[in-house]
Amino acid sequence: MDNLSSQVPAGVSRRQFLAASGALIVSFGLPLRASAQSRSVADGSALQFEAGPWDDTVDKKQLDSWLAVLPDGSVAAGVGKIEAGMGISTAFAQIVADELDVPLDKVAIHMGDTATTVDQRGTGSSNGIMDGGSALRKASAQARHALLSMASVRLGVPAEQLEVEDGVVKVAGTPGKSISYGELIGGKRFEMALDAKVRTKDASQYKLVGRPVPRTDIPLKVTGQYVYLVDHRVPGMLHGRVIRPPKAGAHLLKVPAGQSFPGLVKVVSKGDYVAVVCEREEQAVKAARELKVEWSTPEPMFAESYDALYDSLRSAQPKQSKTEGEAGDVEAAIAGAAKVVRGQYEYPFQSHACMGPGCAIADVRDDGAQIWSGGQKPYPLRRAVAELLGMDPEQVRTTWMPGPGSYGMNDADDAAMDAALLSRETGKPVRVQYMRADGTAWDAKGPPIAFNMRGALDEQGKVLAFDYEARGYSSRVRPSGTDHPGDTLSVYLRGEGTPASTEKHQFPEDSYEFPNQRRVSHLFEWRQSLPTGLRTTHLRDPDGMATCFASECFIDELAAEAGADPVDFRLAYLKEPRDRAVVEAVAKAAGWDRRPSPRKGQEGPEVTGRGIAYSPRKSSVVALVAEVKVNMETGRFRVTRFVVAHDCGFVINPLGLDRTIEGNLLMGMSRAMYEEVRFTSDEVKSVDWASYPIAEIDDVPDRMDVVMVNNRPDAKPGGAGEPTIRPVAAVIANALFDATGVRIRRVPFTPENLKAAFKAHAAAT
Repeated sequence: MDNLSSQVPAGVSRRQFLAASGALIVSFGLPLRASAQSRSVADGSALQFEAGPWDDTVDKKQLDSWLAVLPDGSVAAGVGKIEAGMGISTAFAQIVADELDVPLDKVAIHMGDTATTVDQRGTGSSNGIMDGGSALRKASAQARHALLSMASVRLGVPAEQLEVEDGVVKVAGTPGKSISYGELIGGKRFEMALDAKVRTKDASQYKLVGRPVPRTDIPLKVTGQYVYLVDHRVPGMLHGRVIRPPKAGAHLLKVPAGQSFPGLVKVVSKGDYVAVVCEREEQAVKAARELKVEWSTPEPMFAESYDALYDSLRSAQPKQSKTEGEAGDVEAAIAGAAKVVRGQYEYPFQSHACMGPGCAIADVRDDGAQIWSGGQKPYPLRRAVAELLGMDPEQVRTTWMPGPGSYGMNDADDAAMDAALLSRETGKPVRVQYMRADGTAWDAKGPPIAFNMRGALDEQGKVLAFDYEARGYSSRVRPSGTDHPGDTLSVYLRGEGTPASTEKHQFPEDSYEFPNQRRVSHLFEWRQSLPTGLRTTHLRDPDGMATCFASECFIDELAAEAGADPVDFRLAYLKEPRDRAVVEAVAKAAGWDRRPSPRKGQEGPEVTGRGIAYSPRKSSVVALVAEVKVNMETGRFRVTRFVVAHDCGFVINPLGLDRTIEGNLLMGMSRAMYEEVRFTSDEVKSVDWASYPIAEIDDVPDRMDVVMVNNRPDAKPGGAGEPTIRPVAAVIANALFDATGVRIRRVPFTPENLKAAFKAHAAAT
């Protein structure tokens, strides 16, 4: 594959080369002949080291930083987002192809390279289509207008008489009089500022947007041609492995001198940080395993068990509290109620546990640095690496390449900072590949939360009061982006920085209106966890699964106490039309049988049930129905069916959305059924798939049905990467209650937890 870096003559700056060549495409570094993979995602193998600065041509206010027409008429578009496995690159290509009237296979989408794409921070909060898609649509529309103006001059007819088909501009009604995009501008720059007022196409003209286009990356993955970060190699590359403290709070005492291993280049240690760098990867694995390191014996730092943890959260003094959505007088309403309902819900630490542990490559030189990373936010990472190295951000290039997934702040940025540190220490490119235990035990975790819920009903079963209380650790002890070196584990262990932790309070999103209501979130100090495997951060839909679990299950409890059907009960208190619409749509699609829960008249060890849960998430709203089959003797169950009503506005690619929703459901089901980080008072014990089990093929439901609500061209696209996962734990718990008559208030819903709940329920009744 052609590479811009190799084309720049010695002694000629990148800007001088661009000016001399007039090539638009190189303004964001895409190869002249795009590979199959670069049609949908960045191919990092073509993005080798080039001394900075790099960002002198990437100006988000300029059209040329977003779009290029190549000499053959194909189109290269750059966007500051990354592909997190949901097919967003295909949706981007649909948008560009439709606005420009070019074939889909003529569009290459380049993503997440700080030297060659605009700074959109990265991908998160389900903002890919909302931010990246809207920007690409505007840029493509402006490029089309500009190309038609050029064609008008070249063909000698007014632009109004021109039409475009497959990248060829034609004079309407005049066969043979045409000119292609490649002939008009191929390989040259537009040299114009973006115009915010440019008119995009009317939705009636879309040929690709809104259609179920197959993802362009899947054939490459199926055939093994897809290039992941772990496949990338840099000439002269060394291999690093990091050795973490064996106990929470342990300090490095000494790395005895004189230790020798085959291929060992250097042992790096500072503060509580230890790493080895070797010539080959297997040598680094052996050296890290066998290196003698002396550590202190720390005092216990964690609770001894989840029971002790939740008791502590409920009894300790919070460091910060916040109240939202308060109305009326909750205490007075509860005091005068005909019936008071109480429930305590609990949600555990959960790990990203990505299918592969973190990996990164860094090449640090005196005049600049190149980082290859699989993280979601390459632009903040660039600034953090620059700060670490004492360089200007323009001297650091961070190139995203596909990793094993992320959905939050997993260990990708930690690996990138490790690679930068070790490359600086050795003066060579260094590849850092974590081991499974590094990834599962040391990635930052989703926080545990204990909930206290209270509700009050009058004699007719109407809700008088709703009282929600969350008590947990902030999910931003490890920040939601790597803006500073200290945000990463290794720099903190070295004593060279402190994370910019912030307090994120834990509230549910909903539109229920009760005459008396209160939602309170208490946060507790957890910065002591920073040098451990239990520091907390964002998982997919930060805190959303936990807060929805408590809130939507308790809504179900109130419905059961009122003797009401769970769907009708919700509709009685939901005020937002979009929220009501998804609840009504999912009930209709599921063939919901209006009746109170739990289901009556079931005999034998196997029982069945159904549940409902709903939640908004920013600009999107979802409602779920789950059907389950439960064995009362073993405590085991299966989700046999999911039904989803999903409102994220106008859908660019319905097929991609379906698969994204299914991924949300399966990941959420795994987190609800199996996932909790195991720990002792001084150590994380979840280090692999045996100690941190996840859902398997046999757990996949028999059916997953999706209904798209509000999918109209005039409805602004919203986020879809996270909303569906939010109600999954709640809907499964509500279905379990309908089947068994037992309320399951602790995640995960393991056979042990279910049998304990069945036993406690039998004893109480």
